[in-house]
Amino acid sequence: MLRRLLTPRWLGALVLAALFSVAAYHLGFWQYHRHEAKVERNALLDAHYRADPVPVSKVLTPAGFDRGDDWTRVTATGTYVDGPLFVRGRPNDGAVGLEVLWVLRPDDGGPDVLVDRGWVPASARGASVLPTVPPAPSGPVTMVGWVRPSEASRDKAPSPGQIANVSVTDAERAFDDRLLPAYVLLERETLPDGSTPPRPDALLPPDRSLGPHLAYAYQWWASTVLGFVLVGFGVRREERLSDPAKYPPKPKKVRVWDEEDE
Repeated sequence: MLRRLLTPRWLGALVLAALFSVAAYHLGFWQYHRHEAKVERNALLDAHYRADPVPVSKVLTPAGFDRGDDWTRVTATGTYVDGPLFVRGRPNDGAVGLEVLWVLRPDDGGPDVLVDRGWVPASARGASVLPTVPPAPSGPVTMVGWVRPSEASRDKAPSPGQIANVSVTDAERAFDDRLLPAYVLLERETLPDGSTPPRPDALLPPDRSLGPHLAYAYQWWASTVLGFVLVGFGVRREERLSDPAKYPPKPKKVRVWDEEDE
């Protein structure tokens, strides 16, 4: 069998098996890293999502945004000065619609903050028709929400009243305003009298599922030997077929009903 394995045909098969083994090894780690990323996301949510809110100025500054502060619960009191701006093609609870952005100007004199106040269904008359949304409060309001990193800009001129992603850069162009480098996903608003103003539908809580990535990683790692096993079976079968005298076929098993037929 060893001499047969060293023929060009089976050496080529061994090379392919080795290439598949290396690919499966790295694909396993790719899935494992995706699993680790979700574990880290859940740990961050555990630390931040239900924590007491802190002033937005303690988390967001014009100098930048630390990814470790993602989902930090923040609060700010101020006045909405611009909006709405719609982000098209956004899913929520199994439907696709638009998220609605406003600009909040804090009372403490800090930079303006981009606030995602929620979600509305798309107009049945087409994507070019903007839906009607509950207006933002016209006076002072206290906002509580979660800091989220800006999404990537599409580097395209926005359609009137719409942008493609929740991108601070695109929002700055649309509002013609300088904003903090991340945005706040609204949890709740309170007016000075303690009442809650109407708002678009709240987005669902963040997904905390880990997904099948760990199982996929184990499957890829287990398959690293698959190519070599198949080569071994192939060589063994070819060896048996090439020398019937050395490897006689197994006698056919006689079944009870076959004996009765005789």
